[in-house]
Formats: sequence, C-alpha cells, structure tokens
Amino acid sequence: MRRFELGGGPLVLDGGLATELQARGHDLGDALWSARLLADEPEAVVAAHRAFFAAGADVATTASYQASFEGFAARGIDRREAAALLRRGVELAREATDGRPDRWVAASVGPYGAVLADGSEYRGRYGLTPRELHDFHRPRLEVLAEAGPDVLALETVPDLDEAEALIDAVTGLGLPAWLSFTIDGDRTRAGQPLADAFRLAAAAEEVIAVGVNCCSPDDATGAVALAREITGAPVVVYPNSGESWDATARDWTGTAVPLAERARRWRADGAGLIGGCCRVPPAGISALAAALR
Repeated sequence: MRRFELGGGPLVLDGGLATELQARGHDLGDALWSARLLADEPEAVVAAHRAFFAAGADVATTASYQASFEGFAARGIDRREAAALLRRGVELAREATDGRPDRWVAASVGPYGAVLADGSEYRGRYGLTPRELHDFHRPRLEVLAEAGPDVLALETVPDLDEAEALIDAVTGLGLPAWLSFTIDGDRTRAGQPLADAFRLAAAAEEVIAVGVNCCSPDDATGAVALAREITGAPVVVYPNSGESWDATARDWTGTAVPLAERARRWRADGAGLIGGCCRVPPAGISALAAALR
C-alpha cells in the first residue's frame, strides 16, 4: 500500500457524502444514515464518490461515519455481515478512485454519539469512560484498517474523553490518522478549550493532522491558525456550508458560505487537508479546488 503523507501543497477532501446522496434522491432518514446504502445500494455510494473526484477532490471519505456493530445489530445484521459492510465502504471508495495514484481513501470513523442518531455528537460527554469508548471504537477500527484505506478519518469528535479513546484505539493499527473536532467558537462542543484538545491530539504518533470539521466556516478559520500554532503539523479543516441544522424543524436554515473564498486563507495558515462537510456538494468542492490550484 502507498504511504499517505502530507506535503507539497494541500490535498482537497470531498464534501458532504450524505448531501450528494440525498441530492440524487436517496432517502437517508434512517439511524444508519449513509451507511444504509452500503447494504442496499452500493452503486450509489460509488457514484457519489466519483462525483467528488470529478469535482477535484483528492480524497474520498467512506460511508462509514455512522456505521458500527451496534448500529447494524439494531437492524438485524449480525457481526460477520456488519464487518463485511464496513469493509465494503472502503472497497467502494477504492473502486471510485479508478486506480488513479493521485486519489486516496479515508475511512470515516464517527464519534459514539453518531451511532445514537440523536445529535449527541454535538454535545459529547456521554457518561462513558475513555476505556468504554475505546472498547466501542477499537473493533470497527480494526476491521476498517484491515480493509486497506490510506488513512483513518477520526472525525466530528466532540470532547477530550473521546479524543483520548480514539487515539488509544488507533495505536498499533499501522495506519496514519487525522483527528478533527467539532467545535463551537474556540471550544469543543463539550465546552473544553480547543487548545487543550489540539495538544492532546498532537502528542499521538499515529495522528498526522489535527483540526476541525462539521462546524461553521467562521469558527474553522480561527481553529486552523490555533492548531498550527500548537501542533506545528499540517491541519485538517472541512467545515459545514455555513447553514445551521434546526433540530425541531428537522431542516437546514441560513445561507451557505462559499468555502472557496476561505480556502486560500486556511492554506496560508497551515492547512494540509481542506474540504467540506455537511451541505457542501461537488460544485462547492470544485470551486474550492480551483481556488487552491
């Protein structure tokens, strides 16, 4: 396997995989979210990945954010089949690269709260110990690593307890990882100083980039500079479109912000991985990639 390394200019990440799948008419109103399509419509996942590659992305992030043994079990899927579906997420993203050496696969590992499907990933502090969180994450990390992605994307992490658990869980897997927090201002979603979160992540040998995702573009800009100052390493940044999720109305509100206008600033501040998260379609990634190149 090629070694995933940063350097020589930023890599462009994809955008919101679920956003693109929904735009193509797929119903993701399910606790498994986009992971449901790993079993039901795998060809749709490949097509969505290809759309982001065609838009200029260098990295495809797998449809495993909300996938777990526990989540699949709730749908009547046994452990063996669940492991096969986790591996399929990596295989589908790899298929979408069409064998090009300039395209990479990141295996998405969402937080424990994502599996609850109740918005807990934006609060953190689940009442579990770091050891309990480690024991939740490690089995699926092992399966994803065995499937051969280029990097593990430990994403939308809301607090330090879960960051500690994930860092411990990736130890010894033989793959690099990036770790990105979801934030509110200069704090994690659980209210801890973001500087403390970056220091914790920077101390891990396996973590090659630290940063933020699934947050506002404004918050992302401050976080990039802070992460670079604290870690001295490349920063990963992929915020939402700028719209906000209304949990009561179950709809997005507000106006999208063109991320391309901010991408050059993030690059100048030390970002080595730049993309979009929720509500960022291939067109947004195309504009972002053009701004960087």
